[in-house]
Amino acid sequence: QVQLVESGGGLVQAGGSLRLSCAASGSIRSINLMGWYRQGPGQNRELVATISSGGTTNYASSVKGRFTISRDNAKNTVYLQMNSLKAEDADVYYCYMTLTKAGGLGVEYGYWGQGTQVTVSS
Repeated sequence: QVQLVESGGGLVQAGGSLRLSCAASGSIRSINLMGWYRQGPGQNRELVATISSGGTTNYASSVKGRFTISRDNAKNTVYLQMNSLKAEDADVYYCYMTLTKAGGLGVEYGYWGQGTQVTVSS
């Protein structure tokens, strides 16, 4: 069984910073794509940032220059450093990973974290 556990959400003032973490555990052989998405009430989940196994990053235009995604492959962990936070960044943030399982046939599966709330006060 594979599990993604997020941490680091919370309340921050506008202009402040937060760092989100998401660690994968279980019978994992390799992790390809890691990413962060966010979702507001009644809204679709939207891409925030992704990072490939080779380190290539992709950002939503709304966060480019303020957020930084990184990964630690030895720890099966992805991070999202969020700086200069704005009120419109307040959402539930979800991590996402595509991975292959140990002892499996090389099929890639997608997994979501449980979500962590980010609240920005103005």
